[in-house]
Amino acid sequence: MSPAFHDKILLLLCILCFNGVFGSRQGIQVAAVLGVEGSEAHTSSLVHHKGRRHGLFDVMRFGARADGRTDDTRAFRAAWNEACEASGSVNLVIPKGTYLIGPIKFAGPCNNVSSLTVLMKGHLKATTNLSNYGFSAGWVEFGRVEGLTLTGGGTFDGQGAKAWPYNNCSTHSKCKLLPTNVKFMAMNKTVVRGITSLNSKFFHMALVECQNFKGSKIKISAPENSPNTDGIHIERSSSVYFSGSHIGTGDDCISIGQGNSQVTVSSVTCGPGHGISVGSLGKYRNEGDVSGLVVRDCTITGTSNGIRIKTWANSPDSSVATNMTFENIVMNNVTNPIIIDQAYCPFTSCTSMVHHI
Repeated sequence: MSPAFHDKILLLLCILCFNGVFGSRQGIQVAAVLGVEGSEAHTSSLVHHKGRRHGLFDVMRFGARADGRTDDTRAFRAAWNEACEASGSVNLVIPKGTYLIGPIKFAGPCNNVSSLTVLMKGHLKATTNLSNYGFSAGWVEFGRVEGLTLTGGGTFDGQGAKAWPYNNCSTHSKCKLLPTNVKFMAMNKTVVRGITSLNSKFFHMALVECQNFKGSKIKISAPENSPNTDGIHIERSSSVYFSGSHIGTGDDCISIGQGNSQVTVSSVTCGPGHGISVGSLGKYRNEGDVSGLVVRDCTITGTSNGIRIKTWANSPDSSVATNMTFENIVMNNVTNPIIIDQAYCPFTSCTSMVHHI
């Protein structure tokens, strides 16, 4: 071994040690100054394996462009897969920028992850080609993850204006449902804080079979004439708490569907929209009961309804809605402050049957 080659080997080892202490950027700069060829790629791969650095996964390091035109779905999926396969406390970072993404599922379980934080600072824009979405699909869906925190001040922009003309659910009971902005499926111990949902094609946020869910400082916005743009829809979930949020849509600000228990809505500002609703209930067989709902300290302004309970008159089965509390609700310019509709029918006509709720 020549003295020169021996010196380069020793120098490279020193750079790797330096890199481990001070980070790869400094190590790369030292290597460049001292002329050790190839060290940048080697040290980068050691510390930033496919975008990973000490439990941090940045979508930009997986190829996201954040230019609002390039489809970044593949980069987001790759970053999530790496994060979910990691261990311990994990952070998935979406920096500021505009990201165009198609339908995507962030699926678990992430067996070795103790907590997973999605730090979303960017503006996510949904693709507008409806053929990319399946029936009753969500745009962004989180499923079967425990200990997820979604925060960072970012925005889910559904670009719904281009899809709303295709919504015919007001006239057809078997219509094709448009994509929901953000779905949470079978989640446990979830925190959503400081996130905005804008102009969803359908529901803005949907919870299905979730437990221990806390949402706060959420902003939801869509024009008052946008169809079926419910702010938050909750179904078959328990121990759910939403607070300190502002919701203005073309439909229910919050809708409490079937099978829910121990749901609390506090300090929410609603309007425009259709108010805060329980239901609709009783449309399908084997629907679960609703119990333990608390709505308090909310302000409802400029809506068609305030507090509403709506059940179908042609229920094929029986279920119970009980133990519900509404207190300290301020209403301004609300057409129907309190309404209990036991013959709910959003269509021109509905077949009358014996009511079982």
